[in-house]
Amino acid sequence: MTETTPLCRAGNSRLLLIDLQTRLLGAMPEGDRARVLRNTGILLEAATLLEIPALLSEQYPRGLGTTDASLSERLPARTPVVEKTRFSCCGVPDYWWQLQTEDRRQAVIAGIEAHVCVLQTALELAELGRQVFVVEDAVCSRDPANAANALARLRQAGVVVTNTESVVFEWLGDAAHPQFKAVSALIR
Repeated sequence: MTETTPLCRAGNSRLLLIDLQTRLLGAMPEGDRARVLRNTGILLEAATLLEIPALLSEQYPRGLGTTDASLSERLPARTPVVEKTRFSCCGVPDYWWQLQTEDRRQAVIAGIEAHVCVLQTALELAELGRQVFVVEDAVCSRDPANAANALARLRQAGVVVTNTESVVFEWLGDAAHPQFKAVSALIR
């Protein structure tokens, strides 16, 4: 049995960025798109500062484009980018291999669409014994009602639905952390 905590722990987390691609983002409501890009950028930069590994997926990039440039330019050099056609990231060979080959049991998820790829990935990871945190202000769907439904389903399934600021301050754990000033500056 895996020990779980209600808090995200930097040493136990992996950031999963799901399908934040140019064409998909273009289909999202403008305000939601801006919010998701801003908060995902904060999560990515905080993860980089705190040496939390990230993993990125792209759903059928030949048809839907690649990851938005505002995020891809912030990715650490060795961040795996996995192409997929499956909606859940679980079972996608390269992605799944990355998740299975380390002891990090917490998956922190940002991405689109909340009711399809985010939902299916989060539910499958939870079913496989991972502690899953879906960052509510870093996910969206074309229809906000679909995103709200997905977040309700995730809560009912025991997935932690959280927000960007909670995650980054849980990763820090203490204002005495050496990266506190750099990470807290991302929120301002």
